[in-house]
Amino acid sequence: MATQNSGKMGQTKRSTDDLINGAVSQQQDWHERRRNFARVFLNSLNVFAKPNPNKRVVGKPAVKSGGNKKDNRSVLHEYWFPVVCAFIVIFITIWVLCNHIRAYSTVSGSVIPEPIVRTVPAKLKSPKFDIVRVGDNGTIIVAGRWHKNKGVSIFMNQKLVATIMTDKNGEFVYAPTHALGAGNYTIYLMDIDSKVKSNDKAFIYVSDSGPENSVSLLMTKSGSTVLQAPAMLRDGDLSVSKIDYLDNGRLVITGDGLPRLRVSVTLNDNVLGTARVSDYKHFGLGADVDELVPGDEYTLNIRMHDGDGNIVATVSHTFTMPQMTGDDDTYYTVRRGDCLWIIARNFMRRGVLFSVIAARNNIENPDLIFPKQKLNIPVQQKK
Repeated sequence: MATQNSGKMGQTKRSTDDLINGAVSQQQDWHERRRNFARVFLNSLNVFAKPNPNKRVVGKPAVKSGGNKKDNRSVLHEYWFPVVCAFIVIFITIWVLCNHIRAYSTVSGSVIPEPIVRTVPAKLKSPKFDIVRVGDNGTIIVAGRWHKNKGVSIFMNQKLVATIMTDKNGEFVYAPTHALGAGNYTIYLMDIDSKVKSNDKAFIYVSDSGPENSVSLLMTKSGSTVLQAPAMLRDGDLSVSKIDYLDNGRLVITGDGLPRLRVSVTLNDNVLGTARVSDYKHFGLGADVDELVPGDEYTLNIRMHDGDGNIVATVSHTFTMPQMTGDDDTYYTVRRGDCLWIIARNFMRRGVLFSVIAARNNIENPDLIFPKQKLNIPVQQKK
């Protein structure tokens, strides 16, 4: 029994010695590989510090000390570290220069700002309107631009009313002291030397109920822009924003009310028609009326009715019919919920004429119009 145990103990001791010797050998091999890697790395760093005795000669293989093993390292492999360092230095230099130039430009722009010179652009081919409005006392103010030190004639309803000289900046202002009577006025400009007319016109409506109800528009080839809007006629939730009497004998009223209620319109107690307020609170109604005589007085009543037909709000507007300008076009600003069919029905009697409005305004898809879009509407003359 003792002999068998001693034999097993001897076998166990020899196995332990083998494990220890193997571990020591692996550790020595790892240290040797680390020393070789460090030696190669340091040699690559010192490639420019001292001549390489083992440098490869063209046509002859390099020989290491202690053996004849060929060195297959390429030139790029030998010089990779200095090449990377050179690229890093170049990148840092470019980055510093770019940031320095940007900082210099910012400082110079803030210290020496560009001068602001108010001059008329060379591409301005005709006199331009800037401001056209009706003052509190019924007088008008017309301001615009043209070339400096030039004479500009102002025509109102085809009649010359004034000639103004522009200043050194090409600006002019016309502000007569006398008030205009109630009515419609169309204004255009003309250079007194070249007879060049303004491409745009200004339209003014002077209300007999006060300047707050007057309106001025800048009419261009692309549409019209409101320069002065009238105060809306209002009674509670019912408001009237625009009343148009067209050369084709059509009266168009637009406004806002309570959704889905009905609105009726009468002129001198003659019923013109009814319209439903949309879900977006807008309504519009167009109707044919007898010829309105300039100088005669008319009363327009707009009433809103509830579901039982009871009147819940009324807006009354009494006006003296002004002299018509004879313009063939009118303008309309699209509101939410509008469609070309309804606009054509209100202004041109028939909804099927929506294609005429689309063609005039270069609308490719008649089903797609946008709120606040300006529409030029051709008005057919009444026959």
